[in-house]
Amino acid sequence: MEQLANDYLTLQLSAHGAELKSIKDDNGKEYLWQGDAQYWARQSPILFPHVGSVWNNSYKIENKEYSSSRHGFARDMDFKVTQKSTDRILFSLHDTPETYERYPYHFILGVSYRLKGNRIHVIWHVQNIDNKEIHFQIGGHPAFNLPDMKAGEPIKGYLKLDNETLQRNNFTHEGYLLEGYKTFETDEGILELTPETFANDALIFDQCQLHHVQILNKKGAAEVSVQFNTPAVGIWSPAGKNAPFVCIEPWYGIADKENYNGEFCNRYLMNHLQPGASFMSEYIITIR
Repeated sequence: MEQLANDYLTLQLSAHGAELKSIKDDNGKEYLWQGDAQYWARQSPILFPHVGSVWNNSYKIENKEYSSSRHGFARDMDFKVTQKSTDRILFSLHDTPETYERYPYHFILGVSYRLKGNRIHVIWHVQNIDNKEIHFQIGGHPAFNLPDMKAGEPIKGYLKLDNETLQRNNFTHEGYLLEGYKTFETDEGILELTPETFANDALIFDQCQLHHVQILNKKGAAEVSVQFNTPAVGIWSPAGKNAPFVCIEPWYGIADKENYNGEFCNRYLMNHLQPGASFMSEYIITIR
């Protein structure tokens, strides 16, 4: 386990999945969900080379089919620590014969964490080291403890969104994208979390509708905020489990449309890189 620390926060990070494992403040209070298989065993996985599900757990590249489970393989791979300083750590994943069998591209995926005051900068870097164009999606899935809630209680909490009226994506129960949207209203940007909020799974919004989500305590103060410039974002807690956490998920990608049978490169919200080109983006977690 790797650690970054300053006067405000202490982070624990794992090279397995390049995953953030703990965020504690100077009083030792934990803000990141600690994982429990009863609810959800993961904490902050990286989603790559695709976000969400591909139709029938497979996709086509140049008419050849490849198998892939939900959210791709990076979250279950061992990264290497390639750079580390007092305030920053970089994890890197190169393609391997194993990944090439599932995703036929040569690439380097970098995930770095920079600690600056009470802010955590999560930076993604994808580099094309192939001799052909590569295609990918990438996303985050961090889970945060809900303030003022204990395990076993009905889910409760409040989020502050930077948009009052949104258009929510429609999905099947299996997690595939449907055509059209549903209008999603908030009370001046305040979203109250109840057992019904996630009855139809995650709240997902594309078309760059959201850029800032805050988790509020019972006094209305922000305990955690997540800022991003991604085209899509998911907000999720497992339905029917009254889990004491909520995920705020910035995405450069989204699940397959229902019955999609086209090429991987033509999926909705796909990113493309020419040989030698690279992609970089970040989102920022602020504590208190």
